[in-house]
Amino acid sequence: MQRSVEVANWPPQRIVSVVPSQTELLAELGLDNQVVGITKFCVHPEKWFQEKPRIGGTKTLNLEKIAALKPDLIIGNKEENAQEQIETLAKHYPIWMSDIVSFQDALAMIRDIGQLTDRQEQANAMASDIEWRFEKIADRFSNSTLRAAYLIWRKPYMAAGNGTFIHEMLGCAGFKNVFGHQPRYPETSLTELAKTQPEVILLSSEPYPFAEKHIAELATACPNAKIILVDGEMFSWYGSRLMMAPDYFQQVHEILQ
Repeated sequence: MQRSVEVANWPPQRIVSVVPSQTELLAELGLDNQVVGITKFCVHPEKWFQEKPRIGGTKTLNLEKIAALKPDLIIGNKEENAQEQIETLAKHYPIWMSDIVSFQDALAMIRDIGQLTDRQEQANAMASDIEWRFEKIADRFSNSTLRAAYLIWRKPYMAAGNGTFIHEMLGCAGFKNVFGHQPRYPETSLTELAKTQPEVILLSSEPYPFAEKHIAELATACPNAKIILVDGEMFSWYGSRLMMAPDYFQQVHEILQ
């Protein structure tokens, strides 16, 4: 993002995290005492969700609550947070922002946050472990050509397209994204979806909470596709949850067989 961030008090002792996947990463790095505020969507770890102050949603941050916490560092993300709010906060606090599209972006973010929070050894070890786990599934799925649509929203239907971390994870998981030729999160219809001829339709648990009741209408439009519900966190969270993603992708393929 071509920004410089100065942290006067290093390592930071009062961190506010405004992105769920990065909040979970901070917990995995052992920063329980240092993280003083999270969003209402930061559901992992559950202990933090129950006990730590919540400062609004990722795009609806409560600036007064953040000010009351007196952070010496805020950690956010370019896509998940609102630019106007971040720019307002940046006038008063050091704000480190990630910008993640690729798998390598995610690994770099983990290492950078480790350096930023004085947890470099743990973060480097985690990134290396994640890289190793993904290398294993790359061999396993190297011959997979399953054409997949990954839906994130309903009314209107929206899919994950190119230039998204989900698109990257679909490739890692052995799927060819039928919306990979379209940027970002294209709107679609049942008719347009049918024209892409997906072999698999993956219905994400977030941001729209797809459920079993939604499968029937999609099955009518795409009767030859296998339609399953998937854990959206495994395809879109780019922090420490990546340690679990490869095993989950394998489970998805087992369900589809």
